[in-house]
Amino acid sequence: MPVIASLLPRTVRAAEVLAAPGLPDSVRGAGHEGPGAALHPEELAHLRHAVAKRRREFALTRSCARRALHALGAPPAPVLPGPHGAPQWPAGIVGSMTHRQGYCAAALAHSTDLRSLGIDAEPDEPLSPAVLDTFALPEERDSLRPCPHHSGVHHDRLLFSAKESVYKAWFPLTHRPLRPQHLQIRLHCPSAQATSSTDVPARSGTFHARVLPGPGHVPDTPALPRFFTGRWLADHGLILTAVAVPPSAHGCEEAGQDWTGAS
Repeated sequence: MPVIASLLPRTVRAAEVLAAPGLPDSVRGAGHEGPGAALHPEELAHLRHAVAKRRREFALTRSCARRALHALGAPPAPVLPGPHGAPQWPAGIVGSMTHRQGYCAAALAHSTDLRSLGIDAEPDEPLSPAVLDTFALPEERDSLRPCPHHSGVHHDRLLFSAKESVYKAWFPLTHRPLRPQHLQIRLHCPSAQATSSTDVPARSGTFHARVLPGPGHVPDTPALPRFFTGRWLADHGLILTAVAVPPSAHGCEEAGQDWTGAS
């Protein structure tokens, strides 16, 4: 099972590639192999002026997307960037993609099972204070104390990844940008658990997110969530985060209750 899938509901289908030495095949993924791995003509046209690195990242994520579409029982289809770079999925499909440092993944679901989802991958490395100041709220910076169970996790990078995942879930629902300063994250880290593939503990936990008032925001309505709940995992030198938005408003209300009850 793809590592990213462990952070998402069972209705999600995911595929990933992790090009790192010494990892088991179940983690490394299948690369360009599998149904519909070749790029569509529309995708090739989009890459006409792209540099080699961009072409490779684009092809790998589309390969993952095609494998996830196949697992959902959907036919292969071109996946082109839309407004603000968000992928445009076939009708009836919601999803998200990510690529970072040799890792890429796609996670998809039927729109009857989820309203939206977002995933992100980042290297488990520290950020410079200058970069942290560009996206972290004062209360978020104050909360970035080492967790006793996860002292090796770079929580500044985890905070950044969590905001990325929330944004990727937010944008398809609103079609409006969301500045990181208008999004507040609370990170939570239970005890580390041993992975099935190695003896190294996989550090994992959850996070809660709240969209704060700001200029240009969509007015508050029951149809648009302001609260999100996500999960995170730090393993193999990567930080992975994921957010799944439930299909009903009831699930969004639960996320709001989670935020209120979070310490």
